[in-house]
Amino acid sequence: MIMYYVLIGAIALVSWLVSNKLKSKFKYYSEVHLRNGMSGAEIAEKMLADHGIRDVRVISTPGQLTDHYNPVDKTVNLSESVYSQRNASAAAVAAHECGHAVQHATAYEWLTMRSKLVPVVSVTSGMSMWVVFGGLMLGAAAGVGFGYWVAIAGLIMMGFATLFSFITLPVEYDASNRALAWLKNKNIVTPEEYKGSEDALKWAARTYLVAAIGSLATLVYWAMQVLGGRD
Repeated sequence: MIMYYVLIGAIALVSWLVSNKLKSKFKYYSEVHLRNGMSGAEIAEKMLADHGIRDVRVISTPGQLTDHYNPVDKTVNLSESVYSQRNASAAAVAAHECGHAVQHATAYEWLTMRSKLVPVVSVTSGMSMWVVFGGLMLGAAAGVGFGYWVAIAGLIMMGFATLFSFITLPVEYDASNRALAWLKNKNIVTPEEYKGSEDALKWAARTYLVAAIGSLATLVYWAMQVLGGRD
């Protein structure tokens, strides 16, 4: 168990460092004001219109870095610091979230796959570790048998969460690529503003990368505990 806590601690530290770097980047580029004077909401609405998307609403949502696209009610939800602000960070986030709307409208395969996994992961992710741990305890008390298969079931649940994390990567990177291409091709931002938007989105993507690696590392650790205990 000591190795597990070391692993979790290392993942948490890297995640914290990347998250702090992301916040500092967004804060820095929030000082790079757009020459066109467009707000995040206006940029989002224009990107949707340019892609012929008329059934998606752009709304404001409370909090910071709470921006997301909701495929259920077809809304681009922009945090208060993005919705009304007129800077490189707001432009990057607004266009990125619209990138997800474009993915949805064009039936982007990775987004479709992730959406199908949402109901499964929402049920299994919270209980997977407890099922694995419970199976190991049963195995220790009663020997290899039922407890082993309970632990295997937990690993499968954990595997869905890991799969979800890795499927999320192409979804997020593609949304950023769509956003940056549109910002550049439509001359929404200047070259300086574009560099800021690009850098901010790169750091945002790294948070998903760290999460995916952490999920895989946790799965491998527990798989070694379960399968190693069978020998």
